[in-house]
Amino acid sequence: MAMPMRRTLVALHRATCRRLTNAEVSLDVRHPGPLFLPVRTKKRYFIPPAVGMKTKMEGFTEAKARAAGIVGKQENIERPINISCTAGVFDPYVPPEGDARLSTLSKEGLKQRAEQIRQSATSQLAIRKIKEHDSLFKTRDFAERAQEIFVEAHNALTQFNKEKLHSLVTERCYPEMTRGNRYKTIRWSFIESLEPPRVVHARCTDMVAKGNVYGQVTVRMHSRQTLAIYDRFGRLMLGSEEQPKDVLEYLVIERHLVNPYGRWRLHGKIVPSWAPAKDPIIKVTFYSAPADNIYLLVRKRQRSKPLSLSKGD
Repeated sequence: MAMPMRRTLVALHRATCRRLTNAEVSLDVRHPGPLFLPVRTKKRYFIPPAVGMKTKMEGFTEAKARAAGIVGKQENIERPINISCTAGVFDPYVPPEGDARLSTLSKEGLKQRAEQIRQSATSQLAIRKIKEHDSLFKTRDFAERAQEIFVEAHNALTQFNKEKLHSLVTERCYPEMTRGNRYKTIRWSFIESLEPPRVVHARCTDMVAKGNVYGQVTVRMHSRQTLAIYDRFGRLMLGSEEQPKDVLEYLVIERHLVNPYGRWRLHGKIVPSWAPAKDPIIKVTFYSAPADNIYLLVRKRQRSKPLSLSKGD
C-alpha cells in the first residue's frame, strides 16, 4: 500500500514541476542575478613583510633589470660639506709647557725657543697673505677684536640667541658650544682681562680648489671669568657665580678670505696637553622618603658630629 502511494506522489510532483517550467517560459519570467555590493574593510597602513622576502625581492628586481638591459644608478654615500668654514684647525698651535716660562739656559728652554722661532716665521708669511685679502688686518687691533667676539658669543649663548651666535661662531663651532645645553641654565660673565690678548699663531690654506683661501689666527687670552651651570630643576651642576677663576685660553678665529662678505668668527679652542683637568659635574639625586625617616636621619647625623660649645654656653 505504501509503495503505490509513493509512486503516485512522485508522479504528481514531476507533473507539477513541468507545468511551472512551461508557465515561466510562456510568460518570459527572468530571475534576478546575484547582487554584489563593495564593502570597505579596515584600512591597513602597514603590512609586515614575510621573513626573508625583502632580500629576495631586491635580488629578483636587480636580476630582472639586468636581464632587460637596464643599468641602475650607482648609489654613492655622499656627505654634505660647508665651504663657509673648514672642518677643523689646520696646523694647530702647540702651546709651550708652562706658558714659555722655562729658562733659555736649560735644554728644554732652548727647544721651546727654537720651536717658537720656527712657528713665528711661518706665521709672518700667513699674516702677509691675510693682509692681501684684508687690508685692515693688524695683529694689535685683531687681538682686541677677537676678545670682543669671544665675549659676545658667550653672552649670546647664555641668552640662547641663535641668530647672533651664528654670526659670531662658525658652523663647526656652533654644535660644540650648544650640545647638551637644551634643558640647562648658563650663567657666565667676563670680569676682567689679566693680560692683554695677543696673536701667537696664524695659518692660511686652500680647500676644495686652489685660490679658495681660509685664514686662521690663534689668540692667547688670559682673563678672569665666572661660570655656573644649572640643570632643568635649578640645581647647580658646575662652577659658581660668586667665585671667579683665572682662565688661560687659546682661541682660533677663522675667516673665508676670498669671500668679500666674510667675517672673522670663533672657530674653536686649543687645549694644551699640560692643562689641568676640568672640575667634575655635581650630580644631585633626590630620594623620596617619609618624614619620620628624614627626621631620624637628621638626628643621627647630628649625634655623630661633636658639639663645639663656647665659654658663654
